[in-house]
Amino acid sequence: MLISYVAISPATFNFEVNQKKMFKYTANNLKKLETLLHEAGYIVRYEKGHFVSGYCVLEQKRVIVVNKYFEAESRINSLLEIMNQLPINEEELSEASRTFLAHNHLQTVKA
Repeated sequence: MLISYVAISPATFNFEVNQKKMFKYTANNLKKLETLLHEAGYIVRYEKGHFVSGYCVLEQKRVIVVNKYFEAESRINSLLEIMNQLPINEEELSEASRTFLAHNHLQTVKA
């Protein structure tokens, strides 16, 4: 049995971690995403249902329904996926929401 080990120096590890800015899956970031979508004119609701992808978007009524049994990480992933498909006018968002988008390198579809 051959076992090999790879030595990684702390400086190399820190460089790689700093280069990859990870999106943090926190309740605070979930709230910011909900606020951002609310400012864009959408209503976010959490309800039970049999959604194939875990969410449903009613575009005519501007309602987003996400599976209520999802944990925060899955809710955030669903909202991020939805945001990439919706025409959100960034000029209508508050300064805090625009800063949140820029800081986390999130993109929206141009309205």
